[in-house]
Amino acid sequence: MSQAIQKTLRDSAAMRWTALLLLALAMFCSYIFMDILSPIKDLMETTRDWDSTAFGTMQGSEVFLNVFAFFLIFAGIILDKMGVRFTAILSAVVMLVGAVIKWYAVSESFMGSGLEQWFTDNLNYIPVFDELGVSPFYEGMPASAKFAACGFMIFGCGCEMAGITVSRGIVKWFKGREMALAMGSEMALARLGVATCMIFSPFFARLGGQVSVTRSVAFGVVLLCIALIMTIVYFVMDYKLDAQTGEAEEKDDPFKVSDIGKILSDSGFWIVALLCVLYYSAIFPFQKYAVNMLQCNLTLTLPEEGSFWASSEVTIVQYVIMLVVAAAGFASNFQKKLNVKYTLLGISIAALITYCYMGYMRQSAESIFAVFPLLAVLITPILGSYVDHKGKAASMLVLGSLLLIACHLTFAFVLPLFKGSAVGGIIIAYVTILVLGSSFSLVPASLWPSVPKLVDAKVIGSAYALIFWIQNIGLWLFPLLIGKVLDATNPDVTDPTQFDYTAPLVMLACLGVAALLLGLVLKVVDRKKHLGLEEPNIKE
Repeated sequence: MSQAIQKTLRDSAAMRWTALLLLALAMFCSYIFMDILSPIKDLMETTRDWDSTAFGTMQGSEVFLNVFAFFLIFAGIILDKMGVRFTAILSAVVMLVGAVIKWYAVSESFMGSGLEQWFTDNLNYIPVFDELGVSPFYEGMPASAKFAACGFMIFGCGCEMAGITVSRGIVKWFKGREMALAMGSEMALARLGVATCMIFSPFFARLGGQVSVTRSVAFGVVLLCIALIMTIVYFVMDYKLDAQTGEAEEKDDPFKVSDIGKILSDSGFWIVALLCVLYYSAIFPFQKYAVNMLQCNLTLTLPEEGSFWASSEVTIVQYVIMLVVAAAGFASNFQKKLNVKYTLLGISIAALITYCYMGYMRQSAESIFAVFPLLAVLITPILGSYVDHKGKAASMLVLGSLLLIACHLTFAFVLPLFKGSAVGGIIIAYVTILVLGSSFSLVPASLWPSVPKLVDAKVIGSAYALIFWIQNIGLWLFPLLIGKVLDATNPDVTDPTQFDYTAPLVMLACLGVAALLLGLVLKVVDRKKHLGLEEPNIKE
């Protein structure tokens, strides 16, 4: 019997990590579409007449149904009832449907159509939601932004469903093994989607010298088709695993209303949930405005027309170098021979310096911000492995909050001081973005693997769903708030590259302060209740 068990796919490191790669690549594609319009905010304003409020309202709509229609809770129930395989396929299909709608909303075909007129005339007042101030639409909102918001809502349902499904899939394949390393690696690889989006969304929008935001969104739609294929391949692997073990697909206990009371009365749950919403609200909404923030705070001079730095080829070269940074840095984590490990690290660092130099020569805000996840790709597996073997998860959360505060305050007060310095400003931007990316990597490596230590195992599935739901409140609210604050503090600014971002950045830094205080509280609770957050996941 033991020999038969050892021959299952799960016990093969290659197959285990292949399953993880399929899940990570699917999330990679979804991360690209999530921020597909972020690096071209200025183009949305000039070609589709969106202001910052319209842009922020549309971006926040991604999680509207998850928050106000409680779709995340239903997603948890679907996952419990139907299992990982079915929910993975369903989430990929839902994301694709929403993406197609958003693509059509920003396309030239929508402009001047009867559907555009309908959206102009309708959805200007939503009873109850307008009274509460939480409507996903408002009077005067461009029709394309309204329809795009509808598609983004549907995409968001599938994306968050995919998030909790991937977490369950990793637990299934890595339980009792290198789980924190797997979770950290998945997020590190998936976050390359952010960098890919920042590089290629503007590339496709300006391809051939003619601006078309539709091409950028179409690029994201194609990638979501690929994500669907990845989930189908994972479906086959997962099915074979269950056939080998002779077990029914692993599912949690069915969701019960009584579970909510049990979870909400747990102080550990609230600390984790609030940490999650504060931390992620200071990161994901910022990503949607980061490129425009850099455009407003850096002195950028476009390279000479016809030069290599102004060509489309440089985008491909820079992306290949980025992949070398990520691949070499990521692979170095798994090398036992020190000479191979340090060689790969050297290659990664040299490629990173080359990438940064190319970003400077291109004078491109989007390619500068694209370094955001690169350091995370390098260190997230290290941090995950450290938590597995050494612990210190709560301490990592505190450190992550401190770095988060420092980065947003640097963007708010230090970066503008270098606006007249082409080299100095870009150096400050690169260093701050890389540190912020490393801060971001501390959360998946330390927070998520700690949840089972804080919450009763019988309600872990429902707890994850509720944590994601609370997190989504912040992801809905803060893109909207940033847009409103930008318009309120820049009333006479018509050039989208001349906004003053000080107020929104200070607001995000305050979220970091609150997260820091909660992290310190968590350390105290851990010490008093002996929760084991500072202890390793793998007992030697």
